[in-house]
Amino acid sequence: MDLFEHGRKQSQRSLTPLADRMRPRRLEEFVGQDHLIGEGKFLRTLLERDELPSMIFWGPPGTGKTTLASIIAHKTQSRFVPFSGVHGSVKDIRAISEKAKGERGYYGKRTLVFVDEIHRMNKAQQDSFLPFVEDGTFVLIGATTENPSFSVNAALLSRSRVLTLHALEAEDIANLLQRALTDEERGLARRVSADTEALEMLAEQSWGDARRALTALETCDGLVGEGGTITEDTVREALQQKTLIYDKSGDEHYNVISAFIKSMRGSDPDAALYYMSRMLESGEDPLFILRRIVIFASEDIGNADPRALQVAMSATDAFRFLGLPEGAICMSQAVTYCATAPKSNASYAAYGQAKADVKQYGPLAVPMHLRNAPTKLMKNLGYGDNYKYPHNYEGNYVSETYLPEQLADRLYYQPFQSGYEGRIKERLDAWRERKKGSSEA
Repeated sequence: MDLFEHGRKQSQRSLTPLADRMRPRRLEEFVGQDHLIGEGKFLRTLLERDELPSMIFWGPPGTGKTTLASIIAHKTQSRFVPFSGVHGSVKDIRAISEKAKGERGYYGKRTLVFVDEIHRMNKAQQDSFLPFVEDGTFVLIGATTENPSFSVNAALLSRSRVLTLHALEAEDIANLLQRALTDEERGLARRVSADTEALEMLAEQSWGDARRALTALETCDGLVGEGGTITEDTVREALQQKTLIYDKSGDEHYNVISAFIKSMRGSDPDAALYYMSRMLESGEDPLFILRRIVIFASEDIGNADPRALQVAMSATDAFRFLGLPEGAICMSQAVTYCATAPKSNASYAAYGQAKADVKQYGPLAVPMHLRNAPTKLMKNLGYGDNYKYPHNYEGNYVSETYLPEQLADRLYYQPFQSGYEGRIKERLDAWRERKKGSSEA
């Protein structure tokens, strides 16, 4: 390589973001998602067999959706065609299909069409993929951060495998950062160094997003300059956020979220608001906090106040609509409501007990009188015989056995006298007493 070629490569590298330069090229370089590409796992097995169905990659930003699609195309020797769910048109899809047919007909080469942000495509655009996916003109891989059940057409969804990608672990992010610091061809080798603590902080505060981590590392590189050392202060400056609750081990992060939940459980709205504010001011993802509030509304309040779950979900929707800073007001309303609501974990405990029985006893036979009988054969076999329709009885209740025979005496749900659940308890106790009397008779 002569001096001019070296200069051109250096110039190109400086214009290409670090996150793009460090994009893994082979499956062996890919970090995370072991549940998909680990030994013996679904996606790796398909690649080893050279079987490639259409797929939807669903996961948060920076988890490797685009990278994985590119690696798959390379490994299967497919022609990789990126397509934007934002800017692409039906006309573009037809053009891609014509090219794909030519590649398949003349060269026997498979085409892989990668659709980024497929959830942004309208119904007509998504429908235009269907005939080409069905006849194998090309393999479609869509990437989305939204739930495919709501953002992808049912017809297209039924012809694709949905694979969920998870946010990367801090350890995975740290490995990526270390690789970027030592890679001489694409990374920052011989330019900068970094303290171990700084890399740990950056890994922890990237929230499982590899792109965010590498972009922040590149910013750190610009801040310290060639020959410099990246420190925790550099990382704080690069991220432009305080690190009030996060130490290098991450323990304080979990301490604060634990204190937040326990303050709500202990009916202390003041403490709960303090910990919520502390997390927000320290850069915590507000949706992480809201998810904890939603869980709390069912786990710790439940039927003592069924409105708590509605308030928590409404606050989440409102935050998605408003964002910060106004969305924090909705979060505060949800926190104070949940903290001051009557408490009951009866629903949560009941689920745990029922789940334990399912694991212990397996798929027990459904009682014959509860089975549906849509065919003559099923009716002849006794399906649905002697089923008692509750609405035909006084109070819309009739003593009946619904659990499998082996579990007939189980009482999973034990409501408390707290809040609205007290009324539920009165009804349920009366029904159970009638059922007990009926069985004794």
